Amino acid sequence: MLKPRIPKIVRRKRKVTVGAVPGTLVAPAEARPPVMRMIAYGEQDLVENEISDPSELLPYLKTHPVVWLDVVGLGDTELLTTIGEILGLHRLALEDVLNTNHRSKVEQFGDVDFLIARMASREAGLLDLEQVSLFLGRKTEGETKYGGFVVSFQERAGDCFEPVRERIREARGRIRRVGPDYLAYALLDAMVDAAYPVVEEIGDELEVLDALILEEADPELANRVHGVKRELLTLRRALWPLREAIHTWLREEGELLQEDTIPYIRDCADHVVQLVDYVESNRELCNALSDLHDSRMNNRLNEVMKVLTIMSSIFIPLGFLAGLYGMNFNPELDGNMPETQWRFGYVYVLALMATIAVGMVAYFRRKKWI
Repeated sequence: MLKPRIPKIVRRKRKVTVGAVPGTLVAPAEARPPVMRMIAYGEQDLVENEISDPSELLPYLKTHPVVWLDVVGLGDTELLTTIGEILGLHRLALEDVLNTNHRSKVEQFGDVDFLIARMASREAGLLDLEQVSLFLGRKTEGETKYGGFVVSFQERAGDCFEPVRERIREARGRIRRVGPDYLAYALLDAMVDAAYPVVEEIGDELEVLDALILEEADPELANRVHGVKRELLTLRRALWPLREAIHTWLREEGELLQEDTIPYIRDCADHVVQLVDYVESNRELCNALSDLHDSRMNNRLNEVMKVLTIMSSIFIPLGFLAGLYGMNFNPELDGNMPETQWRFGYVYVLALMATIAVGMVAYFRRKKWI
């Protein structure tokens, strides 16, 4: 049998400075030191290495059509400031990068598109929604435009982007033949696809809980259903704004999104809508399981009360007879009670009690109350 447990959801508190100047960068509590990995590629060339200084990006921006900078860790605000100055990232967008409880959204800051999404994972009953921030833009110096770039900021190591990296390394598909907008789509699509196993795992767990509740109502199962409902609510809060954000991204007019990439982004939006539908259907199933559990518990309580009521009904007349013949009378003043002086009176009363009890049990069975 599945052991009921209360799921945990990773929650992070934001350190807020009241009255701070807009664009003030404050690293999240317990943020890790950042590690930067760069992948610069074109149709015929690929360079991948770790870098320690953001200025190392500049030569590759001039020689490669696409440069992807992946920053893992948000513990160095000076480094984020330097990256923003080199690539022209808006200060308010960098502030949102460090706000790890931000809702999913898309914004445009000049020639740079800024996207926030959440990467879902679930291990050992621990649901985690890590914030991932994406910047899509093109490096310009005066009127000269260089290669496009994508910058991704993650809270910690471990992501769902490895299949995208493998496609870039092996030049599979069209990713090496197109621009940075397709790379941004590929990263967003990977995050959306990563949510499917989480939703499916929760759905499988609900099926197990359904079978357990039908087998035996247990208060711990109600706690587990409530915990799954909390997980689904957390997922909904992450996916619902993302759907609106992608549609906003498609509606915005800009030079970064190419016509060939727009159908792929629409397909990604359809996947988000499908995920939201799955989450909503599972939430409805949670509500149904809660109602089923309450119904089973009420039926169980009614069965117990019925047995107790039947037992009480049987012993009420027996108690009456025992109380009647147990009254104390003074034979000299009140006379003798019937049967009290009879030789077989005790046996007679016991037989009468047994007859009444058997008769009531037979009557209850005939009525199908027991």
